[in-house]
Amino acid sequence: MNAVRYFNRKMSYGTGTREERIARLKKEIETADAVVIGAGAGLSTSAGLTYSGERFERYFFDFARKYGIRDMYSGGFYPFPDEETRWAWWARHIYFNRYIDALKPVYQELLSLVKDKDYFVVTTNVDHQFQKVGFDKKRLFYTQGDYGLFQSVNPAIRKTYDNEEWVMKAMEAQGFIRDEDGVFQLPEDGKLNMRIPSELIPKCPDDGSDVAMNLRADDSFVEDEGWHRASAAYSEFLRRHEALHVLYLELGVGANTPVIIKYPFWQMTMANDKSVYACLNYGEAFCPGEIEDRSICIDGDIGEVLEII
Repeated sequence: MNAVRYFNRKMSYGTGTREERIARLKKEIETADAVVIGAGAGLSTSAGLTYSGERFERYFFDFARKYGIRDMYSGGFYPFPDEETRWAWWARHIYFNRYIDALKPVYQELLSLVKDKDYFVVTTNVDHQFQKVGFDKKRLFYTQGDYGLFQSVNPAIRKTYDNEEWVMKAMEAQGFIRDEDGVFQLPEDGKLNMRIPSELIPKCPDDGSDVAMNLRADDSFVEDEGWHRASAAYSEFLRRHEALHVLYLELGVGANTPVIIKYPFWQMTMANDKSVYACLNYGEAFCPGEIEDRSICIDGDIGEVLEII
């Protein structure tokens, strides 16, 4: 069944009052044989990992002033004048979206709801927050990469490389200061370097070639051994539960890559009349009319809904 066809037919925004929908979701989490969590950027946004506004203005004020960059996302595509500046940007981008804790306990609240369930997580997020709060690594599939990994630009090398040590050195080189908890903060005078030393430009440890972020942008994205293990584990989990009472819990998934989470969740719900589809999203909570009677659509902040549950 081609899920794209649903966009040409009736879409539903759910039935019942908001309170009734939240109560129904709570019951489904409690009674489902398995919970498949599909997480998008909206989940991390709810947790405070925003790409614009106060966080951006605080930690990227100099890049904003000099280059006119207005948010972290667009900054990742900016044509910086040299590699020293580009990698200074990326060190900050990685650190403040991968190596710090989220500002709000949304991921912890989610874990508390499913930790005793048979669950699996598939996510397009690349910020590692699921593992940071204690989700089982063997039950996670990061489909689009990880801010914590580099890959070689040499297409013959299909490996990824941990970047934490490099990030910490590059942050120090820019003038960030560690506080008593080891978290980087702005220096008292607010002055930062926008370039790292040339010798800090990251290189592939295998052949000395340039590296890139392990983020899916085109067909050069490296799907390493860990990626394939997680993909196989996800497929096996779906196979083992395809005829059971499964809750497909979609959190903060937008329209950028619906073929990874949204469309498959619709299809699997349609194929199994014991299953239920739930969508929590701010301004984009809807489902195909065909599965309206087995769907829970809640428009609002994910963290607020999880806290109520």
